[in-house]
This record gives sequence, structure tokens and C-alpha cells, in this order.
Amino acid sequence: MYSIRVSTPERLIEATRELLWERGYVGTSPKAILQRAGAGQGSMYHHFTGKPGLALAAIRRTAQETRAAAEAVLGGPGSPYERIEAYLRRERDVLRGCPVGRLTMDPDVVASDDLRAPVDETLDWLRERLASIVEEGQELGEFPPALDGEEIAATIVATVQGGYVLARASGSAAFDTGVRGLLSLLAPRSPAGDSPARGSSTPTKA
Repeated sequence: MYSIRVSTPERLIEATRELLWERGYVGTSPKAILQRAGAGQGSMYHHFTGKPGLALAAIRRTAQETRAAAEAVLGGPGSPYERIEAYLRRERDVLRGCPVGRLTMDPDVVASDDLRAPVDETLDWLRERLASIVEEGQELGEFPPALDGEEIAATIVATVQGGYVLARASGSAAFDTGVRGLLSLLAPRSPAGDSPARGSSTPTKA
């Protein structure tokens, strides 16, 4: 239940976001949304075009917050490697999973062009943002020029999203192992080329 000081549309959006993450689109019934939001019957149709319209608003909000959380780290201080490391090591609820990534596994979301659009846009943005950081690192001599920025970006996203799946199957250590492995491959080499130069970023909370 939410404070009555929060507007009804906001309570409906937040309740829908939580339920989509927990139950998926089919499991998120209008009744469950109204109960979670503490809203009266008819409020969903007064403020939104039913469940599809409310779900779209909720997914857009989730996508916006996911991008903002990622940018807070990727656009923060540090070298390109340190910013990528901070993104990979930031605090996450790995057993619960990524709210955007989970939507890609929801067949009803994927089947809807409208509901899928914010998800696709967020993942595209993330890959492009990471690729630009890899390319920045290449310009600074931190990463080898032979690396393909788009491929590395796709690998980073796949490591994170795949790590959530492994964590749910085998425990949170599986996520950490994948992150350490990827970072060891990306770690810049010392001038002598004989050992990785370790980053010193501090994990941040999303």
C-alpha cells in the first residue's frame, strides 16, 4: 500500500511496475494492481486506457530509471575501464534480476510492439553507451585498437543479463564469477604488457 499523499496515477504505475517484475504481464491482473495501489475500482480506466495503457506507462518508467541508474555510473568519474568496472560491480539484487531484462522474457510484452519498444530502446541505448566508452578507452590507449566496441558492449550486456539467470539457478556467486571473468579480459595492460592494471572504482547502488 502507498501513502495517500501519492497521487492515484503514481500509485497505479508503481504498483504495476512491481507486479510486472514479480508476476509478468498475464499475472498482473487489474484487481491485483488496484489492491497493491490502494486505488478504487474504475480508477485504472479513469487515468489510463485500461491495463495495456497502464502497463506501457509502467514499462516506460522502469526503462527511464534503468537508463538513469546506468548513466550515473557510466557517466561518472574514472577511466573508461573504471567506469565499466563500476557498472559491472554496482550493487544489484541479482537474485531478483533486471526489471528490463525480465520483460524480455515475458511473451506478452515481446508480442506487443508498444510494450516492447521501451525495452528495446533501453537495451539499444545501453549497448551504444558502452560501445562509446570502449572507443573512448581505445583513443586513450587503455584498450587495444583491435577491439570492436559494439561487440564488447554486447558482451557486457550479455554477461550482466546472463549473470542474472545463472544467479537464480546457482546463487549470487555465479553473477560475480562472470563479472570477474569479463573484467580480467578487459583489464588494461601495464606499459610492460605483463600484468593487468587494476581499476579502483567503488561499487555504487542503482
